Amino acid sequence: MAFGAEELRVLRRALALALHPGPVSAEDVQDCHRLAESLDEAMREAARLRAFLVADLGRYRAALPGTAAGYLTLLGQVLATGYRPDADDLAALRALRGSPPAAALLTRCQALAEKDVRARLARRAARRAARRAPVVTATVPASRTRLQALPGGRSGQGPAGTSVAAVADRGAGPGEEPRKKPAEKPAAPAPGPVPVGPATPEPARRPVPTPGEVFPRRKPAPPPADPEQHRLAVG
Repeated sequence: MAFGAEELRVLRRALALALHPGPVSAEDVQDCHRLAESLDEAMREAARLRAFLVADLGRYRAALPGTAAGYLTLLGQVLATGYRPDADDLAALRALRGSPPAAALLTRCQALAEKDVRARLARRAARRAARRAPVVTATVPASRTRLQALPGGRSGQGPAGTSVAAVADRGAGPGEEPRKKPAEKPAAPAPGPVPVGPATPEPARRPVPTPGEVFPRRKPAPPPADPEQHRLAVG
């Protein structure tokens, strides 16, 4: 791929901006966009040309040995575009190696094929090594925090009869002060006999009144006198 004078100017400006960022004018931005579009179009055209040459090479190879001259010329052009010869190309060149151009192309194609095989084997070995590599896991170091006796827990005795606080104090370094033991709770007083004091006199209880006392029965009223007898007594 060849660049013209204008394309080289735009490319030089783009490289300068990439190395030393700074303010960019609108014209420079448009030139960079046009250059990128031109490169994309050139790559697409190169891919189409390569596909056409490879298809044409297959037709020349199928018509060998009558098309040996055209096949050798076309194979050289295809190799310049990045084409890698396959087994059919190597077999055709071995059949035509009597001619100097075919022998030269055979040596070139064998070197390219060997290079491709080595690269393929290296990639395969790298993938296998990556699959077999042991997974490295970070190991957490043991905790160096001193043990502390928790109040209200178990008896605080270790497996050998030593208190946990004593073990923690022995674990302190020579330059470190031993950790103070936690304050112990005062022991609860043992239950004893309840002292009996002098009996206090109970207040006199008032008798509970009966319902008859609270609600006395009323006496029946005398029946009224007969008005006739009252009138006779008066007369």
